[in-house]
This record gives sequence, C-alpha cells and structure tokens, in this order.
Amino acid sequence: MRLVWQLVTVGAVAFLGGQGLAAVDGHAWLTLAIGVLTAVLAVLVYGWVVRRTERRPVAEVAREGATAALGRGALIGVVMCGFVIANIAFLRYYEVDGLGSPTGAVGLFGFMAGAAVTEELLYRGVLFRIVEERLGTWIALTSTGVLFGLSHLLNPHASLWGAIAIAIEAGGMLGAAYAATRNLWLPIGLHFSWNFAISGIFSTEVSGNGTPQGLLDSTTSGPAAVTGGEFGPEGSLYTVLFGVLVTIVFMWLARRRGHLMPRRRRADRAAATATLAR
Repeated sequence: MRLVWQLVTVGAVAFLGGQGLAAVDGHAWLTLAIGVLTAVLAVLVYGWVVRRTERRPVAEVAREGATAALGRGALIGVVMCGFVIANIAFLRYYEVDGLGSPTGAVGLFGFMAGAAVTEELLYRGVLFRIVEERLGTWIALTSTGVLFGLSHLLNPHASLWGAIAIAIEAGGMLGAAYAATRNLWLPIGLHFSWNFAISGIFSTEVSGNGTPQGLLDSTTSGPAAVTGGEFGPEGSLYTVLFGVLVTIVFMWLARRRGHLMPRRRRADRAAATATLAR
C-alpha cells in the first residue's frame, strides 16, 4: 500500500502543479513562481508521505548536502547538453541566429523545475526505490527506465524512437544516478539542468512538447538521427551515446560503493513486509 499512497500523494501535487502551469501559460513570471512552488511542495509532501508510510528518516531528500548534490547534478546535465549541441552544431545542423527570449527562459526555468522535481520523486523516489527493494537494482533500472520512456509517448510530437531513446538515455541515467548516490538531489539537478539547457538556453524541443523559445534564437535542421527531429535532441543518437556513457559511470560508482541491491528471495520479502506492517 505504501507504493500506492506515495504515488497518489506526490502525483496529486504534480497534477495540481501541471494544472496551475497550464492556467498561466504565456505568463513567464507566474510560470516561474508556480513551477518553483510545485517543486518545493512536492519535496515536502514526498518527505511527509514516506515518513508516514515507512516510519523512517527520509535521507534521500535530506537538507544536508542537498545544495552540493544539486550543483553536481546540474553541472553534469549542462556539460552533457553542451556536448550534444556542440556535435550537432559541428555538422551545421544547429545554428544560433541571435538573442531569443530572456522572458521565455524565465518561464521555462519554472516549468522545468516543477517537471524535473515531480518526475524524479515519482520515478526514482517512489517507483525505482520500491521496485529495487523487492527485485534488485538491475530490474528496477530496466523496468522504471522503460516506463519513463513510455510515458513520453503522450507528448504532442512523440515517437516510438523518442520513447526508446528516453528510456535508455534518461531512464537509465537518472536511475543509475540515484543508485550511485542514494539521494534524489543529484538526479533532480541533472534532470532539471538538461531540460532547462536544451529549452531555456539553446531553444530546442524537449521530448516533443512544443517547447517555446528560450534565451537563444536558434534553428535546428537535418537528419532526425542527428538532431532528434520534432522530438528534440533527446531523440539524437548523440544524446543516447552520452546518456549510456554517463549511466555506465554511475553504475560503476554504485558497484564500487556497494550500492547495488540483489533480488530478494521470497522469504526475505515476506519478512520485510511483516516488519513494515508493524
């Protein structure tokens, strides 16, 4: 039942935040405010519901070390995005025509903050963590990665390839980031900075969402295998390659730190369930 309670509670915040963002669409500063408020509220609600349903300190969103972990994740996301855009630009498929919309970038900051935080709490904080406890790290990484990719099929310019790419590069990478660090701050920082960089700075599409213009006035054209086409750079083979490389590094760190969890035997799962029920 804890899985259901946690998904429903955090999902409710994500839904209400999404409705609020939709209501102020086109108003950058209101989007910033509602997006940031959604992110903060989601973390607080996640901490509350996990404490109530699992009766433990919620170390994965502890304040201690949060800023440093967010910063490390943000740095990885920005650098990775920079490499992808640089490679596309090298082939002359991405060009900057001038300054775009700084106000648009402000709104995208708030929108991406709300989206990144709620998605990480749901997919890594709830789903990955609980599946991993029962079935081990590798099954959790694979199953939640696939689910994360499939969820992007709901986007306006979605494609099957885009969903597969998201499952590999993002679902795997973000799950591995959590496994390596055992906190949600680094994957949140990575997720947010990637989304904001490709939209708010480089003004490209994000997961086929019809993203508005950000800081730069840019043009992307060329083969979908390189640029990602209408789905955006997340559908680029460059992104898949860099995502897989980062995933490998995170999983290596997880193994080195002893963070990989094996699949529990049935008797172990029964004992753990009995303990939680007390």
